[in-house]
Amino acid sequence: MAFSPAFLDELVARNPIEEVVGQYVNLRRSGGNLFGLCPFHGEKTASFSVAPDKGIYYCFGCHKGGGVINFMMEIENLSYPDAVRALAKRAGIEVPEDEQYQSRYRKQERLWALNKEAARFFHSTLYGGDGREGLRYALSRGFDKATLTRFGIGFAPQGWSGMVDAMRKKGYTDEELREAGLVSEKNGRIYDRFRNRLMFPIIDVRGNVIGFGGRVMDNSTPKYLNSPETEIFNKRKNLFALNIAKKTKLGYIILVEGYMDAIALHQYGFDCAVASLGTSLTAEHAALLSRYTDQVVLIYDGDDAGQNATKRAIPILENVGLRVKVLRMRDAKDPDEFLKKFGADRFRVLLEESSNRVEYQLEAIRRKYDLTQDEQRIRFVQEAAELIGSLPGEAQREIYGGRAAEMGKITADAMKIEVRKARGRRLAREKKARQKEELSPAAKLRPKTLQIRYDNLRSAMAEEMVVSMVLRAPEMTRSVPGLSGSRFSCSLLGRVFDQIRSREEQGLEVSAAVLEDLTPDEAAHIAGILQRQDNPVSQQALSDCANIILTENQLASMNPSEDLMALRQKLKERKGINP
Repeated sequence: MAFSPAFLDELVARNPIEEVVGQYVNLRRSGGNLFGLCPFHGEKTASFSVAPDKGIYYCFGCHKGGGVINFMMEIENLSYPDAVRALAKRAGIEVPEDEQYQSRYRKQERLWALNKEAARFFHSTLYGGDGREGLRYALSRGFDKATLTRFGIGFAPQGWSGMVDAMRKKGYTDEELREAGLVSEKNGRIYDRFRNRLMFPIIDVRGNVIGFGGRVMDNSTPKYLNSPETEIFNKRKNLFALNIAKKTKLGYIILVEGYMDAIALHQYGFDCAVASLGTSLTAEHAALLSRYTDQVVLIYDGDDAGQNATKRAIPILENVGLRVKVLRMRDAKDPDEFLKKFGADRFRVLLEESSNRVEYQLEAIRRKYDLTQDEQRIRFVQEAAELIGSLPGEAQREIYGGRAAEMGKITADAMKIEVRKARGRRLAREKKARQKEELSPAAKLRPKTLQIRYDNLRSAMAEEMVVSMVLRAPEMTRSVPGLSGSRFSCSLLGRVFDQIRSREEQGLEVSAAVLEDLTPDEAAHIAGILQRQDNPVSQQALSDCANIILTENQLASMNPSEDLMALRQKLKERKGINP
């Protein structure tokens, strides 16, 4: 929605960016800025900066950035209006919501409330006559009644309209049932999407019921059925049971494949277990986990699919700075079965013995080869050397090189030579890639995201300087009356310039923090410009940049048959910047 500029000015003023960011990041002052470890990607050296005077944050590593509203959007996974509402609540400001946004937010609230009522219906059905089989099955799986209540587990009856009829009586419309993903439709008639299934409510970290997972009671397929994606449910950005696991005191989070494993772990005292929602682990999942822990224990099934999922998950988790350990199940196919067989104490032993990701990967390489054959041993040593050569620490390379040597039955010195060769090849590849980047300065100047284009690099560089200068001195927009956003080659920079001029003419606050209608990528790009373009503001520099923009704009729009050289000379000789 379009909030009034005056309201946004007050909102930003009442929510200093250093205070808001400081609630999530440990910041330390260095000069005029504050620095800390980026909350959006893993790093050991602080590259995340906050500039209180500019009202922006920017990470030099992952290039996220923007104002205080954008920060709330990113850190809490909120829409722009919801981030504004959160900041308004923090500052004790009433939000002047227009009818369009009130309608959208009321819709979200209705869907949350509908899902909550559906969860209550399923839970109550579990203990009624229609839920006898579901309750019997849940108890046979070892779930006690406290666990059933804690997770809101329920049962969807066999019929076609039990849930639909109950929700209609609560005042919900058929359209709302469709939008919540609770029904299917055929020949214009809706019917219950979930039937004869044990039901697991999916709850987000803020406590809203956003969807469901249902497990069949017979041999029908699919075995598990999830809600479709809706306005309030995105399976790539949510994890089952994280609303509970985020409060754990155990110091780590266990990531498993399914609801049953996660719930079993909670029931046996491991209140840190979460599961993905019918999809492979995503970067969004990893970023979400990194807000609540710095260590993840992966427990995927031991079959090929599970092991491949483990291999894919390790770099995704490490990319956001999480330490990864891998637990290999013994004498059971999954945590649920292991806990029932051996209990919590034996499982704690497994956790203590869980290997870090290097040990796991080294063991996985060993299992690929028959080490009784010389040719296979050579291939094992070469692949192990590639893995160990990628490790940053010399001590790590020494320790794991020694283990690989024992596995391959070669001397430690021979393994060191192989690791040294592998590391040399790796460093050479990285150096070549860096040199290629350094030899292409134009590539470094282009936006980091494909959603923002610089079709005319010369004009875009001038546009960046103009935006940087007028954000710091908005009154200078009056000295370039012939310049407008429509002349900019980059539409984003043109929109920002027009917005700055409009706010300055209205006498409103101008800063990167109050720019509206920017996506997170766009806000980050503007923040990056402010961090890079910190040259002194001068009338001459502004005029020179404006001339470049207007010249390039006219060249781009001219007839191809015109004399380019003559036009360039003519534009250079022109006084001022008016076209």
